[in-house]
Amino acid sequence: MTPPAPRFATDVITFYHPDFWGLDSAEALRDWAHDHPGAFWERVMDTLTEAGVTGLELTFAPGDIDSALRAFGGAASFRHELAARGLSVVSAFVAGSDAPGWRQDGNLPAIVADAERRAAFLAEVGAELLVASLPMRATFGTRPPFFVDAAYMTRMADIAHVVGEAVSRHGVQLAFHTESHSTLWYERDIDLFMALTDPRYVWLCPDSCHIALGGGDPVAVARRHSQRIALAHWKDAVKPIDVHLTIDETVFARQQPYMTELGTGIVDWRAWADAMSFTPGAGTVLIELDEAADPVAALRAGRAVVEEARAWPAVGDRAAAHIERRGRA
Repeated sequence: MTPPAPRFATDVITFYHPDFWGLDSAEALRDWAHDHPGAFWERVMDTLTEAGVTGLELTFAPGDIDSALRAFGGAASFRHELAARGLSVVSAFVAGSDAPGWRQDGNLPAIVADAERRAAFLAEVGAELLVASLPMRATFGTRPPFFVDAAYMTRMADIAHVVGEAVSRHGVQLAFHTESHSTLWYERDIDLFMALTDPRYVWLCPDSCHIALGGGDPVAVARRHSQRIALAHWKDAVKPIDVHLTIDETVFARQQPYMTELGTGIVDWRAWADAMSFTPGAGTVLIELDEAADPVAALRAGRAVVEEARAWPAVGDRAAAHIERRGRA
């Protein structure tokens, strides 16, 4: 029995390189896309079709939920435009300056309301996954120090349970992304958070690059938590981040030199593909490429790496045997 081919997806960030739009800066792209949301989404959808990628993860502006609503007037219309091209929304990432912070006391009602708004959109657009991340760490050496300890993680788990239950009423799952320099970055962070949360309401979205940047083993993480992985971000890393970066609004840009295209870094793609084949999210491969100047070429190259990794006999044989066993159960 051959394991079914996955659908390929990508994050809208793939399309954020200003060169792709003939613009000279990220700020110029944000401004233009804000003023022309329809034109922005038309080109994104046409490029996805050209690249042979059918799934999309929404994220921060300009490729966010509000942008899609401005462009198409509603989730149903957006879904119709995507479906006309054979495309669909896979997930949406809780991102943007309007997202209420999890570290502030008294924010729970706003956090839940924000998540429910996003979940309602996802349900109407035909998606089932809301991806979130835990708050960022503080820069090492900050005084007073901020510790990611059991008490902190218990508070995060309590919030995650409330949010996970709220979005589940919309038929949406809540999964947590392993963001670099966040409080869900190191292997230990992930293990602790997973141990403290209910698997019925809280899922995992591991990012192979970010886990590797924290000095972790993404394959080991995927294998330990395989039954809770609703989606994964397939992304490569040059090497672990071996310095203490200042954690502020510029940290994401300073992480970029440590990231690279699939197949050119340190992630073991055969082992990762093998681990992914045993997860609930095995049906989707989300290739994450930050700001590709040529999205079609980058997505095709990434897809080729994934297909080669999945074609490795050990991956296909083990996945097929797993599917057959589940079919007999």
